[in-house]
Amino acid sequence: MEHHLDLFLMKYGYVGIFFALALGVLGVPIPDEVLMTYAGYAVSRGVLQMPYTLLSAFLGASAGISISYAIGLKWGLPLLIKVGPYLHISPKRIESTQKLFARYGSYLLLIGYFLPGVRHITAYLAGIASMDFRRFAGYAYAGALIWSLTFLLLGRTLEREWFKVVVYIRHYGLTFLLIAAALGLATYLIVKWRQNIKAG
Repeated sequence: MEHHLDLFLMKYGYVGIFFALALGVLGVPIPDEVLMTYAGYAVSRGVLQMPYTLLSAFLGASAGISISYAIGLKWGLPLLIKVGPYLHISPKRIESTQKLFARYGSYLLLIGYFLPGVRHITAYLAGIASMDFRRFAGYAYAGALIWSLTFLLLGRTLEREWFKVVVYIRHYGLTFLLIAAALGLATYLIVKWRQNIKAG
């Protein structure tokens, strides 16, 4: 796998990261976390530069989730149910995510990136629910930034042991999610605080 990821990054670089994450968030079966962690490892080797890698990852994830939101807003649940199987989104997954979204809504947009299978559906559901775009963008884009930065830093820190991130997620998924949620909440509070200062 490392050889293929290396070839992918060498050939397509930042543009490849952008499109891979945009398609991955839309539901195309791309190993997002693996790609991002390996990109972090590539940063540690000097193959990629951290600012550009983070920017391309953030923009790609944001583009994917924005398109998902627009599709949900325009065509609704029937289309998601119809095309879901082609994107490896099962009706059971849609139903379970709907229940989560009904309870946690905006916060699921923030931390849903860290839940494989969930992040592919939350933006569709936000569009279906006609969530205000500014509210959607605030949570979804903050989540995209936190998710991108988290996996890039993991890859850069682990270096040649980058592949262990998969093991860590499987064994410490709940702890990882709680940390991500705390980071997300902190980011949201900082953004609101700055907005209040500007408004005041």
